[in-house]
Amino acid sequence: MLKSASTKAAKLLALSSKSSHGLEALFTLNTSSGRGIASLSSHIFQERAFGGMHASVSPDTKVPMHHRSFAAQPALCPPEDEVAPGVAAHPGIQSDIQQNNGVGDKCLEFGPVQPHYPSKEYLENIRPQHRQPKTFADYTGYYGVQILRRSFDLVTGYGPNMNSTKWLTRFLFLETVAGVPGMVGGMMRHLRSLRTMNRDKGWIHTLLEEAENERMHLLTFMEMYKPGGFFRTAVIGTQGIFMTLYTLFYAISPRHCHSFVSYLEEEAVKTYTHCINDIDSGKLPEWQNIKVPLISRRYWRLPENASMRDLLLAIRADELCHAHVNTVFAGIGRDDANPFAPGNSNVVA
Repeated sequence: MLKSASTKAAKLLALSSKSSHGLEALFTLNTSSGRGIASLSSHIFQERAFGGMHASVSPDTKVPMHHRSFAAQPALCPPEDEVAPGVAAHPGIQSDIQQNNGVGDKCLEFGPVQPHYPSKEYLENIRPQHRQPKTFADYTGYYGVQILRRSFDLVTGYGPNMNSTKWLTRFLFLETVAGVPGMVGGMMRHLRSLRTMNRDKGWIHTLLEEAENERMHLLTFMEMYKPGGFFRTAVIGTQGIFMTLYTLFYAISPRHCHSFVSYLEEEAVKTYTHCINDIDSGKLPEWQNIKVPLISRRYWRLPENASMRDLLLAIRADELCHAHVNTVFAGIGRDDANPFAPGNSNVVA
């Protein structure tokens, strides 16, 4: 009976994967005792929005202001020999079987949610803009970021005369840190939901998507530059200290932490804009004709001939998105619903 029900479920899943409207397949299995019921749902996700970024796009642009949307790929039904009898394949396993989005192996490197931006003109018109602190959380976040940035700039020799190696080293180190807040926030809210036995109201998925997105930045740059032992040791130490402190502060005041991250991402937009300007001014000739890594072309859906500049434009837009999301999270209560939940595309910040 299990085998028969599994076969029917596979057929329903196959039908749902062909539908452009994201059909939902459901079935129930009755155990021999007649009491146990198991349900299987296969959802074809449509679109996930991270919210509007109106305030941080150049006012001179004639392009309508768009929200950050993550469009998910339909989950496809795996071959029958890849699925254990009576067990429906996890969506991630289905994607892994059908499409290898890693590099050189079958490992699924990123989930079904990927960045998607409306136009090249939109990416070009993003400019660094500063949000003036208003609350106590804003001031602590802003000055905390300023102290860290100036200290890091001094230690690493950041300045107007940067070469490609210096840029990649800086990007790599910063992205190892930037991937921590989203994971900590998602984990803390996940544990809180379990502990209080209440719904999270949609924050977890957005925070974990942020963490994965920052990790993809890191993996992209790792394809272009391999750091040495000293660098890796510094990363281990920094990650341990930062994660410990951020977890502690998040347990005390999530609002302060999200405000801190929003200003941290503001600085990231400035940094990537500086690098893009260096490319435009001819200071990085080695990046004029470089081919971006395969994993980044798949993740950001870049064309085959995408340039390093195209890649940095997409990453800068990611950082702008994170700045906006954390600004909104810092301004609402921890028990409020996530305004960036799937299906929402317009957020009044």
